Amino acid sequence: MVALIGWKAVLLVQAPILLIGNSIGVWLFYVQHNFEGTYWERQENWDFLSAGMRGSSFYQLPGLLQWFTGNIGYHHIHHLSPRIPNYKLQSCHDENSIFQVKPLTILTSLKSLRLRLWDEEKKQMVGYRNLKQFRTRAFDAAN
Repeated sequence: MVALIGWKAVLLVQAPILLIGNSIGVWLFYVQHNFEGTYWERQENWDFLSAGMRGSSFYQLPGLLQWFTGNIGYHHIHHLSPRIPNYKLQSCHDENSIFQVKPLTILTSLKSLRLRLWDEEKKQMVGYRNLKQFRTRAFDAAN
């Protein structure tokens, strides 16, 4: 392609495609593991079923995006059994009531943008604004 149309033209086409594609991939990975209501436990309390069902999301995407992402929105099923092929994830979801969990949508997943930290006492994801509460608790505990 460089020999045919030149390196500038290739770069002008490939760079935006790579940037957009990688950004979407990072977003999908992030939102499927860091969302309101997620599950996290230390090793001694960790539970496989809970980690699969509550520690990864069901990201309900519009049909075209679902197809382009290989049904990865059914991430909770993928975590329970990664050997299920992507084209069977939706039928597994539809046929088994255990997989009927509250879905994330594109709109509701935007709330995940503020979630960055795990609060072990509350057992939930929180944002940076909660750091003040952590510092206050740590200061009070030290004194």
